Amino acid sequence: MKKAFSNPLTILGFVIIASILLLALTAPFIAPYDPNAIDVKVILLAPSYNHWMGTDGLGRDVFSRMLYGARISLMVGFVAVGIATAIGIVLGAIAGFYRGWVDTVIMRTVDVMLSIPTFFLILAVIAFLTPSIWNIMIVIGLTSWMGVTRLVRAEFLSLRNREFVLAAQALGAKDARLIFTHLLPNSLTPIIVSSILGIASAVLVESGLSFLGLGVQAPQASWGNILTDGKEYIQFAWWLSLFPGLAILITVLGYNLLGDGLRDAYNPRTSR
Repeated sequence: MKKAFSNPLTILGFVIIASILLLALTAPFIAPYDPNAIDVKVILLAPSYNHWMGTDGLGRDVFSRMLYGARISLMVGFVAVGIATAIGIVLGAIAGFYRGWVDTVIMRTVDVMLSIPTFFLILAVIAFLTPSIWNIMIVIGLTSWMGVTRLVRAEFLSLRNREFVLAAQALGAKDARLIFTHLLPNSLTPIIVSSILGIASAVLVESGLSFLGLGVQAPQASWGNILTDGKEYIQFAWWLSLFPGLAILITVLGYNLLGDGLRDAYNPRTSR
């Protein structure tokens, strides 16, 4: 861990993510206004002392909505990546451990899934479902497991014939013990790195779906639907597009910096 955080960019990524998580968790306590409270007296008010990020077309405080939007965007990222990682670990472990026709079937399925543009696949599935935060998390998770599967399979194939695995097998260890005690723990580092980078992708997908009106629905706030509100007033209410856009940019940058730093630190080909 000390090696990972010797890189200033990794530290910057960690600070960004930790700060956003802290703001999201404390949103009910630090938000100055109810994020859904409509006040026609302050419609499209520019950033000021009373409204740090201005107000939207319904007089709602943008700063408060940004804080609550962070909770939604990050929750989607964590849950969706959790689903994708769980599926990827199971399928990748089975493919890498048993090999043969099992490996062939799983990896050809992965190839088919990868041949379909993920975002358009998600759009197609969402079109047949009721737009909701839970549907978004599940759909993103169910369409994002392929990379983790390939990664776990590669790790298992690399470790399968190592001495410590062969020794455990010679002592009579069952398949489940070999997988969960010897192989999977030694594959966790690349899985964690992949998951961190996956959260950034999930945040982008959720923001894109919400921007298109297929994600989180009003009045619930997310960075994507705040951007949608801002496009109607972009010529004279710049803050409605600037702040959620910056939030998405900084969040994705933070996860990418943290993930890249951990990957470089624990990659034997690049670490020193």
